[in-house]
Amino acid sequence: MKLNAKELRDVDENDAVVAKKLKTLKRRPMYFILENIYDTYNIGGLFRLADALAIEKIYICGESEIPPNPKIKKASIGTYKVVPWEYKKTAGEAITEVKTSTAEVKIIVVEQAKNSISYQKADYTEPVALILGNETYGVTENTLKLADQIVEIPMWGINKSLNVIVSAAIVSYWAVGTSFK
Repeated sequence: MKLNAKELRDVDENDAVVAKKLKTLKRRPMYFILENIYDTYNIGGLFRLADALAIEKIYICGESEIPPNPKIKKASIGTYKVVPWEYKKTAGEAITEVKTSTAEVKIIVVEQAKNSISYQKADYTEPVALILGNETYGVTENTLKLADQIVEIPMWGINKSLNVIVSAAIVSYWAVGTSFK
């Protein structure tokens, strides 16, 4: 079953057909941990990306809005209803939960840092949690310390960074293509 944008917006989470499909959907051992993402449209877009990849779960952390915020609902085209998600006060709490429930998960932060490596050189052996940070300030220092790896996307122009959805898409699709075959 594939749903178009209108069908996703109108989906009833309690619909038996949808519930059955979601129960049988094979989810990828990948998590998104969103730390202080301020733009609700970015959060909605990340739900769409998470659905496209059939990831296990999104953790929304810190000063981020959560569904059913109207802008998240609009940007996600309803995927917030079909992608498992949970709010945590901090990214550290989300990391702790993922590590407790998922053996040997790799914590990979997508961020520019002095000790980052190219996203193409990282080890994405499953399971993996990608941490994505604030649109202006990035991932906090405390969260960077919890990472197994920090990866970045090369920037050759004068702009310092890409949109968080674009960055997440580049890294997550690369991870899927290299490790989850």
